[in-house]
Amino acid sequence: MRAWVEATLAGEIVACERQPRWRPAWYLEVNTAEGSKSVYFRGDRGISDSAVYALEHEKVCLEVLESQGIPVPHVYGFCSEPRGILMEWSRGRADLSTAQDKEEEESVQRHYMEILAEIHGLEIAPFRAAGLEAPADAERLALADLPLWERGFRRGKTRPEPLIEFVLMWLKREIPPPAGPASFVCGDSGQFLFDKGRVTAVIDLELAHLGDPAEDLGALRSRDLSEPLGDLRAAMARYDEVMGHVVDRRLVDYHTIRFCLTTPLATVPVLAQARPGVDLIQYLCWYHVYSRSPVEVLAHMYGIELQRPALPEPSGDHLSPMYEDLVTRLAPTVTEGDSFESYEGSTAYRTAVYLDRAHRYGAALGDEDLSDINRFLGRGYQDPEEAATGLEEWLTSAEPEPQAELLQLFYNRCMRQEVLLEPVLGELQGAQIQMLD
Repeated sequence: MRAWVEATLAGEIVACERQPRWRPAWYLEVNTAEGSKSVYFRGDRGISDSAVYALEHEKVCLEVLESQGIPVPHVYGFCSEPRGILMEWSRGRADLSTAQDKEEEESVQRHYMEILAEIHGLEIAPFRAAGLEAPADAERLALADLPLWERGFRRGKTRPEPLIEFVLMWLKREIPPPAGPASFVCGDSGQFLFDKGRVTAVIDLELAHLGDPAEDLGALRSRDLSEPLGDLRAAMARYDEVMGHVVDRRLVDYHTIRFCLTTPLATVPVLAQARPGVDLIQYLCWYHVYSRSPVEVLAHMYGIELQRPALPEPSGDHLSPMYEDLVTRLAPTVTEGDSFESYEGSTAYRTAVYLDRAHRYGAALGDEDLSDINRFLGRGYQDPEEAATGLEEWLTSAEPEPQAELLQLFYNRCMRQEVLLEPVLGELQGAQIQMLD
């Protein structure tokens, strides 16, 4: 990578720091004849992430958006080995929860919604010329890239996934009429850098495509779970104002459910492979929180009130002290900084905490899942996985509408797993999806 960057920019790298996150990426300072350049090398996700878009796709989207006057990082080139995009290191900070005060938060939010409306108003011809395909019909416009995510899910599925199968059936059955013709959408919207009350750059466009603008409004609610975006009702009102019409909130609910589901669809193959070196605890957190969110939106749409399940008493045995000792030994020290090495250490610690809690609570939570399914189906399964298989088979044959007992069952299963993950959920701890009314 270093050799390619230096050749591409005709300069010398004088500083290099890996970004402390699950994805391979580096911040670089390069001395060139034109002066120092601050650049960012965005590495490929890799096959373990079941990505449905090639990294070159994001490069193309960035280049077209820049040509249309949208504030995005400038692209310097694409490296084929190791695969990655070399782009401008845009200044500013991510995560609106870091705003200095409420005034800055609201100012940045308004500015982003104005930019999002501008993006949705762009002509799609330049994007089509760059290789993006427009949806062929209303059903494809509604489902967006869901078939791509489902394809990877089917390939990687090794165990029953009744919640995912139920939501997939609902999405395909409840195809909404489109709000209008396809436009360019960010896909995973709500990702930007900001400074002094203004957005400095729209970033992370790997899921961008041509689709319904309501997709991006639904995806904002998903992004808000990990990176708070402020009051999304106010954000929606500003978007409506700029666009000159009110967007159908039920259409936004549909796309919220659809987009939230793409995360468990994508993480199932990763967790099934369980390869060492992958941040599996992070994927597990994403899997359970983003499985819960579609259930919550569905319950809200159908007027169903969900009740949080109770936590069972922990149990212990001769192995419990060993788990506790592992957690203590891996606990991060106060002197560790914000580096990739500290990130790796934190990942090991979070995994140990989860294993400790799974050892103490896992059997009891599995028994409660088993009881829920047996009560719902009127069966007498003895094994939780056998019960989950039975539930999935019933769902695919009955194709039921959302109902209180079924949604509560799904909600219980998700929340019980979040109990195990609660101390290590990080930015997802306590995350609740925002409703729009």
